[in-house]
Amino acid sequence: MILARKLSRRPTTNYILCSFFGRIPKCPCVADRANKSFTYFCRQNSASEFCYLSKLFLHNFSTIAGTILVQARDTGKLHEELETAIDDHRLSDAWDLHEQHMLVEGFARKSIVSKLIAELTGSLDVQWLEKAYGLVEKAIEQHKQTLFDKEILMYLSLGLAKCGLPIHASTLLRKLTEMEHFPPVTAWAATVAYMSEHSSGSYLAAELVLEIGYLFQDGRVDPRKKCNEPLIAMKPNTTTFNIALVGCLLFGTTKKAEQLLDMMPRLNMKPDATSLIIMAHIYERNGRREELKKLRRHIEEVHNVTDVQLRQFYDCLLSCHLKLGDLDSASHMVLEMLCKAKKAQNSLGVANLRFEIDGKGSASPCQDSSVKDLYDKGSDKHENPVLLQNHILCYDDFCRDRNFLRLEAETKELLDRMVMKLQRQVELITTERGILRPTEKTYVKLVKAFLEAGKMKDLVEFLIKAEKEDSPLSADSSVLVYVIDSCISLGWLDQAHDLLDEMRLAGIRMSSSVYDSLLKAYYRENRMGEVTSLIRDARKAGIQLDAASYEALLHSRVLEKDTEGALNLFKEMKEAKIPKGGHQEFNKLVEGSTEGKEAGLMSKLLQEIKEGQKVDSGVYDWNNVIHFFCKKRLMQDAEKALKKMRSLGHNPNAQTFHSLVTGYAAIGGKYIEVTELWGEMKSFAFSSGMKFDLELLDAVLYTFVRGGFFVRANEVVEMMEKEKMFIDKYKYRALFLKYHKTLYKGKAPKFQTESQLKKRETALAFKKWVGL
Repeated sequence: MILARKLSRRPTTNYILCSFFGRIPKCPCVADRANKSFTYFCRQNSASEFCYLSKLFLHNFSTIAGTILVQARDTGKLHEELETAIDDHRLSDAWDLHEQHMLVEGFARKSIVSKLIAELTGSLDVQWLEKAYGLVEKAIEQHKQTLFDKEILMYLSLGLAKCGLPIHASTLLRKLTEMEHFPPVTAWAATVAYMSEHSSGSYLAAELVLEIGYLFQDGRVDPRKKCNEPLIAMKPNTTTFNIALVGCLLFGTTKKAEQLLDMMPRLNMKPDATSLIIMAHIYERNGRREELKKLRRHIEEVHNVTDVQLRQFYDCLLSCHLKLGDLDSASHMVLEMLCKAKKAQNSLGVANLRFEIDGKGSASPCQDSSVKDLYDKGSDKHENPVLLQNHILCYDDFCRDRNFLRLEAETKELLDRMVMKLQRQVELITTERGILRPTEKTYVKLVKAFLEAGKMKDLVEFLIKAEKEDSPLSADSSVLVYVIDSCISLGWLDQAHDLLDEMRLAGIRMSSSVYDSLLKAYYRENRMGEVTSLIRDARKAGIQLDAASYEALLHSRVLEKDTEGALNLFKEMKEAKIPKGGHQEFNKLVEGSTEGKEAGLMSKLLQEIKEGQKVDSGVYDWNNVIHFFCKKRLMQDAEKALKKMRSLGHNPNAQTFHSLVTGYAAIGGKYIEVTELWGEMKSFAFSSGMKFDLELLDAVLYTFVRGGFFVRANEVVEMMEKEKMFIDKYKYRALFLKYHKTLYKGKAPKFQTESQLKKRETALAFKKWVGL
């Protein structure tokens, strides 16, 4: 009892004992109450119990609290050890010492924290980068943003993007903007470039460019005011937009890309040659042919457009013609290319001849690098992204480069690498010495489209004109021969026969091998009426059938017990002196369809028809109409167009509904209409199998959260998570705080209906989901 009274007179000892028993007072008045409580405790218990508790306390205090109290008395030494560990690049030791410092005194000095984050970032190790990000996040949560300069957060953001952590990287850039520490565009563009190399990162990159661009939209920031200089330095430039646009293209978010294109003129931004080609790719993906036609004039006026860029543009235009089912424009474009190529080739031949006669060499005077050469030259530089990603400037060099010129060069290199990936997607047009030519894929696509549309006459006319410009080596290597044989292989015998009729009427003499092939196919299917008709056509055309065809005909006559007919055929065969074995050349050609250029065309055509899906070109036309009305905010007209589209048998797709949702959102307050549209979308998806994409669901979710429709918002979230789609939680957290910050913040009312209870629960569930 005496010991207890002595101890009770020492506030420090009493405080530690009270802490040991689970009561840690945090202010003097609480500490005083704790002293009294502990004294009362000692008076009510025996001396033996108190001795036991004292021994237990002394043992634990000496083993656990001793180290902390010793370090607490010498924080300077802890600081020194931490700084030494950082300088010696001992990251594990540095992090452990930092953790000890956090337990004792909280965050270290600003300079030491910055050095630690810089060292962790410089390692480009995901584990250390996540720890550095966690440290920054913790400081911001405790309202200690002053610990970090703008440069260190920019440096960490770049490192996170390089190591494939785009969500953390974008969050830091957003935090910098919120804190009004505006990073220059030359710095944050590099972060966006590395983010765009991943699917979720490319979507976030586009969101970032849109968010930052929104600050400058329609001249909101006055560049004449000196106080706006840091903000003006952050304004997105053409390179930043190009990177975000290419990222959208590479990962299929082309509707988000169109939002970026709509913003560019509102920032008074002029596109360069690269921008124009990227725009062409976006318009082609979305079926915007009218925009492509307008773009053609701009591209032809730009003086520094390369052959590779022209090739990409015309590939997009041709692909768009095919996508919209405009076979006249597509075939005219191909024939125009062939005609120009023939003229250029003849001119080149004359120039080469003169060049050789003059004795100045045998090389072509206007020979360009082919696209393949460009790929080969760029392969060392662009094919290995690890070379760029595994290297980062040290923090001191990063800060010394005040204008971030090195980062700017790195950004442009990344853009070149991404554009190179776009170039490899070009399939319909090739370049030979600067001359544009259609590829085999072009013929395959066109032929398939003509066959599906049943336009045999137009197909024959096109192929005849194409062959005049680009003549084959022999009759059996003609594109027409391969098209007919492809139809026969697919069992489209009527189409093959129609093509033969059209060619006969056009005055084109086909080789007997084509007739033989179709005749045997008719015989296999026991279509004897067509067999007779085809023989009559062959005789009119002066075509001599082979032995195998005669043998098949003889066999059919025998089966029908037409002895006289069989004898007549035998005499005809004998008089014509037809050798046994028939046209082996054609059979060999068909068997070796994978060898050689022309034979490869037939195999590609077969594969395209078998695997390719039939495109409903009307959907693109109606989507363009609906998109036009939605952009003009004429939603009633858009709804009428949708009804008309369905009545004509064209099923709307995700692009159709995306235009409608964004149109309603642009008007504002049309949340009931979007809710009704959402129900219609779900019903239609169930009945037709339409797939929801990320852009559509993101647009729907944004509208529901903005309007406070959290029951529907949670439905969309559930669907996106089920499909494992990326969701930008930071954006929705900010949106919730902006419009619903005080929603359901107090206690729940005692009396509320079931509907009110459900609304409250769903809103709180969404709030919890976004991390509030």
